Amino acid sequence: MKDCLFCRIVAGSLPARIVHADDRAVAFHDIEPQAPVHLLIVPRIHLRGLNDVDEAHEGVVGHLFSVAAKVAEAVDIAKSGYRTVFNTGHDAGQTEFHLHLHLLGGRRMGWPPFPR
Repeated sequence: MKDCLFCRIVAGSLPARIVHADDRAVAFHDIEPQAPVHLLIVPRIHLRGLNDVDEAHEGVVGHLFSVAAKVAEAVDIAKSGYRTVFNTGHDAGQTEFHLHLHLLGGRRMGWPPFPR
């Protein structure tokens, strides 16, 4: 989709600090990091969010998690720990409507993730 920010990053028409790219996904630094390491892992295909995922996309979603583990190792947060998050919909904080997995690390994470 030409209006989608992440589709434009995937296509190479918008710059990003890319740390991983393969035939199914791209991982890059978030421009508003919430942790010392905050990467976004997006599928090359456009899906608005988890509500658009069906059985045909299970491989895509699984691949995003495989990339997360690989990238966590590459940026040296695999041993200390990291968090992966999908935000789905406005109330959950989704601001870009292209499915993306947040990978956060480099600091101790609290629970619940945000104050009530």
